[in-house]
Amino acid sequence: MRKLLYKKGRKVVPTLLEYTGNHKETKPEMQLFVYDTESLSEYQDIHIGQIDKHLEQNKNNWLNLHGLNDIHLVKELGAKFQIDDFILSDILNILKRSKIDEYHHTLFFNIKSILPVRNSNSIDMEQISFILRDGFLFSFQEKSSDFFTHIRERLRQHAGIVRDKKVDYLLYLLLDAVMENFYITIENEEHKIDQIIDLAKTTTSQKILEDIEIHRDNLNFLRRSIVPLRDSLYSIKSMKDDDVFNAIAPENYSFFARLHQKCLELLDQIDADLYSLEAASSFYFSMQSHKMNEVMKTLTVVSVFFMPLTFIVGVYGMNFDNMPELHWKYGYFIIIAVMFLLLIGMIIYFKKRKWY
Repeated sequence: MRKLLYKKGRKVVPTLLEYTGNHKETKPEMQLFVYDTESLSEYQDIHIGQIDKHLEQNKNNWLNLHGLNDIHLVKELGAKFQIDDFILSDILNILKRSKIDEYHHTLFFNIKSILPVRNSNSIDMEQISFILRDGFLFSFQEKSSDFFTHIRERLRQHAGIVRDKKVDYLLYLLLDAVMENFYITIENEEHKIDQIIDLAKTTTSQKILEDIEIHRDNLNFLRRSIVPLRDSLYSIKSMKDDDVFNAIAPENYSFFARLHQKCLELLDQIDADLYSLEAASSFYFSMQSHKMNEVMKTLTVVSVFFMPLTFIVGVYGMNFDNMPELHWKYGYFIIIAVMFLLLIGMIIYFKKRKWY
């Protein structure tokens, strides 16, 4: 799991653009979709100088950028489309929490996309940012991925209502696709938690406790990623009666309310999984205590068996002269027999009382 660490340093210019992610070798690539109900135009790997001749004001335009390490390209996009430097800074700085902001008829939205790392207990995180304007949607990804492949196919095949609506509905679909990764990640965590619970019932290995702490950290990391997204989606509701911002059609606010409801469901799932981990941890320590009690009970029973035998040996080891038994011809054998019978009697008595 890649944690977000605060990067200490004083910036002379508050809007200084700096990419803080790890995908610094990714080659930037832009794709443009221009569509409406009747037609679709798709442009792959276009250059910034080619964008103007393909954009159409009366249609929906979706520009997607893979790779944020080219600061000069990001600056050129900001200058061409009049995107504030504050927004560009938030796009490049993945250390900030998910947020939503409204700047001059522009809706800025960023989200953390989270997926489990294969054959590992780690979680991989990528920040995806969106800028929504009337007729325009910009998306910025740290690296190339297949999160939106099915949405592109829906655009190409005119499946569903995506081409019949404005780009605000496309934003809803993209956010929903990213949120599906949360479900995949939580499902993966739940599968591993079930394995931990099963192991806790059969073994008391310390690795179980280590795995419990790892997955507890993962779930808390997921919670920290979902809570600001939930708050951002909730704040969209307040824009419904805003006469100034009209990039989201009034009939499409219900779709974003669905996403907000999904966030609540995800948080409920995480709470349930954390409770399961807490139960597994309690069960682990209960098993440890039970095992220790069994060991102590065994040692106690063995000690009790030898206590009277030790007493008899101690009595006849005092070496007093006036001890008639010491001079008996069969005294030794009699004492050994008494000790043996005493031991057998104690074993039978303890067994009947079910003390071991």
